[in-house]
Formats: sequence, structure tokens, C-alpha cells
Amino acid sequence: MNAKKQVEKVATLARLRFDAESLETFVPTFEQILDYFEQLKQIDTEAVEPTYHALFGQELKTPFRVDECGESLSMEEALKNAPETQDGHFRVPKVIE
Repeated sequence: MNAKKQVEKVATLARLRFDAESLETFVPTFEQILDYFEQLKQIDTEAVEPTYHALFGQELKTPFRVDECGESLSMEEALKNAPETQDGHFRVPKVIE
């Protein structure tokens, strides 16, 4: 399969749309990416133990903070900068039909 057809296939799978000019511009870059993967395939990784996490073997700390109760906003304060409100709620455009 030639590079242009591969780019079109990948674009379709990724749900990307290219006009003809952009497609022609991207083909050489895509060929370079494919060439790089071919180089990676040639590397001997037989003695390399696979890992499931990039930080395997390191102590991982949870980045969570302690929950602390605080003062809440009043309804009026929360809604004061909203572009639209209705009956004490944020009004947003309908996104599901």
C-alpha cells in the first residue's frame, strides 16, 4: 500500500479529514514516522523485561490532598456570572436530541 493510501486509511480510522493539499503535505511526514517504526522493529529487545507502567519499581505517591470542609457559594453568587439562568439553574444549549 502506498503512503498516500496509508495516510487516507489512518485518517479515516481517526476520523480526520484532509483536503487534497494538506494530504500531500502530510504524506512525507507520515512516511518518516513509518520509517522510524521500521527502525524500532529492528532493535533486539529479547533481554528487556516488559513493564506495565513507566514508573515501575519506583515508589508511587497518591497526589490526593486531604478533603477539608469549606464555605459554599450561595445560589445567587454561583449564578451571577452565568450567561443564562432559569428557575435558579444554569441554562445551557440542548446537546442531546
